[in-house]
Amino acid sequence: MRSDTRHTEKFLKGLTTLTGLPYKKVQRYVKQNNPFNILEHPRIMEPNEKQLEKIGLLNEFIASYNLLKIYESNEKITFNSSTAAGQYFYALLSGMKDKERFMVAFLDRGNNVIEIKTMSEGSVGQTAVYPREILKYALACDCNAVILAHNHPGGSQNFSPEDKALTQRIVDIFHPLEIKVLDHIIVGTGNYSSIAETESMPDFCKDKANYDAIALGTIPIAEKRNRFQNTR
Repeated sequence: MRSDTRHTEKFLKGLTTLTGLPYKKVQRYVKQNNPFNILEHPRIMEPNEKQLEKIGLLNEFIASYNLLKIYESNEKITFNSSTAAGQYFYALLSGMKDKERFMVAFLDRGNNVIEIKTMSEGSVGQTAVYPREILKYALACDCNAVILAHNHPGGSQNFSPEDKALTQRIVDIFHPLEIKVLDHIIVGTGNYSSIAETESMPDFCKDKANYDAIALGTIPIAEKRNRFQNTR
């Protein structure tokens, strides 16, 4: 950290005050490293359980603040394009590096958000998604469409076979109910991918719908490589 970076110093003081991390330890780390790594990869600071929880809450606050800035002028959040949905979920999920979160946006006929709900969350490579739970909430809020989204903690924006299988499964379950599955957003490092834009949404399969849980634990080869490189 350069001696003239006044704003960095203020950032570190705020970070240590809010999280309880030792100031001198944080200061030593940022002399050779990016200070944002502390928020994105908190375990590098070897925090205790309470400090780790506070860092998680701080990340949630930052994500919420970013979303409020994006939509402060709108009374309703509307996903009228993959770009709008991608930007929203990127702001919400891009800071999550130590866990995987699967979310669903439930939309009305005008593609206005009725509710955005976290359906599953787990450690890296250990997130299971339950289609039956997604269906239950879709029926409860009487939605017309859904958008799926989750992050890849390793940074890859590629759709894994499990990601594609889950998308197909949700399409098959919702199609008979005339609930559209508009997109599946993957949030990686620096950007996001939309299956509707990059690969096209899967068609309805006539086979019997499968309500079994599906694990998003298999890491794409490219992401395995990224994770290995990030440890160097």
